[in-house]
Amino acid sequence: MDRTAQHLLGIQNALTDNLISDDQKVDKFILPDGAVMTAKADSVSPINFIHIDGLLVCEYHLLDQTAQLVVSAVGTQFENTASHVPSFRVIEILPSSSSPQASTNDISVKDMWATVYALFTLYHSQEVIPVVLSHTINNSEELRSYLLRSGLGRTAHAPTVPKEEIYLHRATFWQGAGTQGYHTRGWLPPSPFTVAPFPHIQSFTRTPTVIAAHPLRPPKPKPGETLFRRFCPSIGETLEFTYFDLGSGSDTSEHLDAFHRWHNSERVNKGWGERGSLEKHRAYVTEVVNDPAVLPVIMSWNGEPMGYAEITYLKENHVGPYISDGPGDWDRGLHVLVGEDKFRGPERSTQWHRALIHYCFLTDPRTEKVMAEPKAANTSVLKVQLDSAMHIATIFDFPYKRSALVCVPRERFFRLDLL
Repeated sequence: MDRTAQHLLGIQNALTDNLISDDQKVDKFILPDGAVMTAKADSVSPINFIHIDGLLVCEYHLLDQTAQLVVSAVGTQFENTASHVPSFRVIEILPSSSSPQASTNDISVKDMWATVYALFTLYHSQEVIPVVLSHTINNSEELRSYLLRSGLGRTAHAPTVPKEEIYLHRATFWQGAGTQGYHTRGWLPPSPFTVAPFPHIQSFTRTPTVIAAHPLRPPKPKPGETLFRRFCPSIGETLEFTYFDLGSGSDTSEHLDAFHRWHNSERVNKGWGERGSLEKHRAYVTEVVNDPAVLPVIMSWNGEPMGYAEITYLKENHVGPYISDGPGDWDRGLHVLVGEDKFRGPERSTQWHRALIHYCFLTDPRTEKVMAEPKAANTSVLKVQLDSAMHIATIFDFPYKRSALVCVPRERFFRLDLL
C-alpha cells in the first residue's frame, strides 16, 4: 500500500464510528461534580439500573420496538423507505421504587442529565437514542420539557409519526445541552463566565506580528480556577484543565515549578525551544497571562499536573494570515506539550487532545473551528490531530518553521463518535 493510500485509510479509521457490544458497563464513573455513577446495559436483563453515589435514581429497559429519526426524506417518496437511516431500540426510562424521590416518583433534572450521560456512554456509537419517559414518573412533563427545550432531544420530524418518543442527540449532548442554566453537574464548573456567551463588541490588537480587529475578549479566570473536568473511562481517571497559577511575588507555584522543569527537559525543549531559568519562564507565563487572546492551561490527571496548553483566539494570532478564508471571530487555536513522561502514549494523548477541542467548543457556541499549526514533520502530533477528526488544510512556512495547518469544524467534531 503506498503512502497516500495509507494516509487516506488512517483518516477513514479516525472518522469511522467504532461499534461496541450491547453489554457494556458504566462502573464507578465519576461525574463532573464528583458524584459516582454506575449503570449497566445488558441485552439479557429486561431492567437496568442507574445508581449515583450508591442510590438508585432510575431504571430503564429496552422495549421490543425500534424507532428511526427520518429528517431529509420527510415529504418525499423516500419517507417510508429510508432504509439508510439507522433504526434503534427504544429505551423506556422509569422511576426507581427505592430512589430518594420514591414517595413522589420524581427524577431530578441533574439526575436526568446523568442518565443521558450513562446512555451515551453505553451506546456511544448511536447518533440518536430514542427514549420514552414512563407515565409513572410523576414529573415526566417537566423532564420532557427539559429534554426538548434544552436541545438534548427532539421529537420525530415527520408529522404523521407519534411524538411520544424523544430522540436524544449525541451531538447536542456533547455540546453541553441541558447543563448551563439547568444544574451544576456539567463539564464546565460553575463560574460567572459560563452563564452566557460574552457579548460582542469590537476591539483591536496591534503588535509586531498582528494587526487585527476582533471582538473584545472575556476577562481571564482566577489563578488556579478549574475550567473543565471530565472522567475518561478508557483511562479510569479524571482529566482537568486549570487556569495557570503563577503564585504571588517571588514564590514558585506548583504550576510554575512544573512548567520550568518541563521546558528544561530535552524532549520538550526540542519542540518548544524555551529552555532557560526560572525567571525566564516566569516572565514568559506572565506575558501570556497578560495577553487577552491566550488562555494558559495546566492539564492534569486525577489532580497531578501532566502538561501545558495555550488556547488562543486565532483572530489575534500570528497564524491568522495563513488561514485562506480567514479565522472566525471566536475560532480557537491550540499549542500543547506533555511534560510528564509517564502520561505520554497514544491512549492518553487521544483523550486530552479531544478534550481540549471539546473545551474550546463548549466555552462559546460561536466557535466554529479549532485549529493548530504543528511542525509539518512532526508525524506523532499530526497523528493525534487526525485521530481527533482534524484535517490538514495546507502546508505553510513561518519565518522559523514549516507548519501543517490542521482544522476541525464544530459540526464534524460532534457528529462523529469521538468523546
